[in-house]
Amino acid sequence: MKFRFHDKFKRISPQVSWLVASLGGLVLVGSVGYGIYSYNILLREKISMLSELLSELEDTRQKSRGLLEETKYQQIIIDSFNGQIQSISSTVGTLDKLSKTDKELLKKYSKVYFLNENYVPAKLAQVEEAYAFEGGDNLLIHAEVWPYLKRLLEAARANGTELLVASAFRSFDTQASLKSEYRVIYGAGTANQFSADQGYSEHQLGTSVDFTTPAIGGMFSKFKSEPAYRWLMDNAYKYGFIISYPEGNTYYKFEPWHWRFVGVSLGEFLHKESKYFYDLDQREIDAYLIKLFD
Repeated sequence: MKFRFHDKFKRISPQVSWLVASLGGLVLVGSVGYGIYSYNILLREKISMLSELLSELEDTRQKSRGLLEETKYQQIIIDSFNGQIQSISSTVGTLDKLSKTDKELLKKYSKVYFLNENYVPAKLAQVEEAYAFEGGDNLLIHAEVWPYLKRLLEAARANGTELLVASAFRSFDTQASLKSEYRVIYGAGTANQFSADQGYSEHQLGTSVDFTTPAIGGMFSKFKSEPAYRWLMDNAYKYGFIISYPEGNTYYKFEPWHWRFVGVSLGEFLHKESKYFYDLDQREIDAYLIKLFD
């Protein structure tokens, strides 16, 4: 019996093996199929997620672009506003500066404008003794002009040219007294050729000076021949001083010793253009008032 069972088993064994193999193949195919199915599902989910992410990124990019454009627009508004503020501040600063600058200081007074008897510069400074002519008088100068005048005098001495101040500020009454004295000495006609009436003198502004040198002292008529005069013609404008009555002027006779402070900006302009103060229209001169003490 034992051998017959074994023989029978041998007869069915190939069928079992085939069945087992078939089942194994089906399981493998099923597993692969399921894997592919699962992978496709996962892939579709990933693609969907990626699509959603790209969509969100595009939305974010559009929003960022919108924010950037809005930021640029706001910055343009801010810059424009700042520019307006600066412009207003500059205008206010200019007006404030002008309001504090004496408008009389650049007026064409010689036989043109009248300066009333009560006018006195806001503040006067004493010309230092080292730069004052021993026989001079009225040695006060506008306080804001003095630093420019001192630098001019120092520069002249550094060049070997010794300039001295013989006269500076004169009040209305002082000018009246001086003019009366000149009339007595020289006669009214001659006096009018070189001396202004009270109220028409640049000296009352406190911005004009009469120069001399140790060599000529009070003999101002000789100043033209002095090297100091040539130095002033070449350099005074750098310190804001100009000759008021050059040769050929229509106001007074030639006064090489008389110089007036008009500010560096106007002084440089007159020198560059080879013009004189009284050649300009008053409106053109007034434009330099804001720069008078710059």
